[in-house]
Amino acid sequence: MPRSIPGVTPAPNAAFETPWVQIRTAGVHPLLYKRMVGETDPAAKPGDVVHIYDRSGRRIGAGLFNPRAPIVVRRLAGETEVIDESFWRRRLRDAIELRRFLAVDGVTDAYRLVHAEGDGLSGLIVERFADRLVFEVFSIGMFQRAAMIGGLLSELLGRPAALDRPDRAAEQWRVLIRADEPIERAEGFRAPPMDDDAGHTLVIREHGLRYRVDPAGGHKTGFFCDQRDNRRRLAGWCGGASVLDLCCYSGGFGLCAAKLGGAKQVTGVDLDEHAVALAKDNANLNQVRIEHVHADAFTYLRQMIANGRAYDVVVLDPPKLAFSRDGLEEALRRYHDLNGLALQVVRSGGLLLTCSCSGLVSEEAFIETVHRAARRFGRTLQLVDRSGAAPDHPVALECPESAYLKALWLRVQTGASVRRP
Repeated sequence: MPRSIPGVTPAPNAAFETPWVQIRTAGVHPLLYKRMVGETDPAAKPGDVVHIYDRSGRRIGAGLFNPRAPIVVRRLAGETEVIDESFWRRRLRDAIELRRFLAVDGVTDAYRLVHAEGDGLSGLIVERFADRLVFEVFSIGMFQRAAMIGGLLSELLGRPAALDRPDRAAEQWRVLIRADEPIERAEGFRAPPMDDDAGHTLVIREHGLRYRVDPAGGHKTGFFCDQRDNRRRLAGWCGGASVLDLCCYSGGFGLCAAKLGGAKQVTGVDLDEHAVALAKDNANLNQVRIEHVHADAFTYLRQMIANGRAYDVVVLDPPKLAFSRDGLEEALRRYHDLNGLALQVVRSGGLLLTCSCSGLVSEEAFIETVHRAARRFGRTLQLVDRSGAAPDHPVALECPESAYLKALWLRVQTGASVRRP
């Protein structure tokens, strides 16, 4: 017997047998928060697939359910779609085909294979690192299905192919699962620890450079694939330049500036001691001399300002600063202060590449924040260009937060003397 929905006469259709939720307001956004959800099926359990109905009783989609999480439903399917094995296979095949269309494996063996909402799979990110698939899960529903998804991906991808020598390709994919502790607490699951063999560092290749990646101990999945194209592009501005790479993590921007761009001097700064060690290792892997400093970016910049130090090119790529709408104002204040300090160490006519990976910070708000910082310290900015994540991070137009990465390319002037980057 189909379960009933308040005020709705159920149709005699097997599709209505699954658990359901009824939402207060119908929209197209894939994330349904507590305030948006009305009645829910008492039989629905965390991680279940639920059918979604509007107040009139019209079925408007299906998704993964978790009543204990701030995001109660992550909508995955449309009005007529059923979330079954063929659904998962189809979505994963589409994700793989997009990356093949983009030909990303022609320049790297490290890229985003599944980009959550951008690939219609909210709650799941999958990165390909050489012969490993690293999952970052954000919902209990995706965690419960990780083994199944890993099996489907392995089947659809076929044998891992090495970028440089196909004869050295691994026989099979190794799947690793990661989740941040706050996500685990909110969603009610615990990702298993990575075994020593699967979790240790490995070497990936990008634009002819080699990087050591730490899937177990590094930030997020261990490497920032989203900045791939921006790293390569920055190199074109760095011939003979002095470059400061702030919040450098594993050193990608500085490495491209030195190895591909011919920078005369590069300094990388990061507060994370593990990241600094990784950046040093990557410089050694590529036989490049880069100075790495273990320091807080705010403190380091104040010291450089006091010393009268200036650079031709400054990269500012801090970690995510806005984690919730309640913290948005504080995040914008921190972006303002950090950019204000960075602008003071760019030579007149030099380049500042400043980034925000906070999805809740719009590009317009980010530009205005940087502009206010420039006015405060007497700098004039020319917006040369703006960019975002590499195309293997597709954006869902109904979910603007999926365009989370903003990169502003700014020419900085402090007076009449202008040096072109």
